[in-house]
Amino acid sequence: MYEYIEGNLAEISPTHLVVETTGLAYHIQISLYSYSRFAEEDWAGKKVKVYLHHIVREDAQLLYGFYDRRERQIFRQLISVSGVGAGTARMILSAHRPAEIEKAIMQADVNFLKNIKGIGIKSAQRIIVDLKGKIGKDADAGEIFTAASNTRREEALSALVTLGFPKVAAGKVIDSILTENPEGNVEELIKLALKRL
Repeated sequence: MYEYIEGNLAEISPTHLVVETTGLAYHIQISLYSYSRFAEEDWAGKKVKVYLHHIVREDAQLLYGFYDRRERQIFRQLISVSGVGAGTARMILSAHRPAEIEKAIMQADVNFLKNIKGIGIKSAQRIIVDLKGKIGKDADAGEIFTAASNTRREEALSALVTLGFPKVAAGKVIDSILTENPEGNVEELIKLALKRL
């Protein structure tokens, strides 16, 4: 499985980008969300880092690219739902920002999801039922913290999930701790969270 690719952005469009590295150019499918993030930073011809999801089919090998890990995680959660393929997941991520999708799932907002092209009421309900307990944080979590806080948060959350705690509950506890103590390191976050879980 590929984690990410770093290289020069040779081409970008609303549906794909081409990243050139070590003499090879990779065609990577993207959502409109990723396109807007790369385009707004005027990455053309510059070095970029694109997080990847690799899909192998009988007739093709496809690379899906994401501006950040959060978008990729939502993509992976969406394609884990029966009846939701990579194309549909990319359509969902093209219609709304990751935070909005997480919020809709957490709040069981069927109408929000079914208004996306290709998503009917049954698909929207299935996405909510399958993912409501798996979404790691509410829509605005993480956006209020610095990048360093986000990294510490993710490391602490990963450790707690590995220890067997539910991701949503652990995420809320960590967010609460970071609000009270934004300078805490990963070890302190984990220890404090263990006392509250």
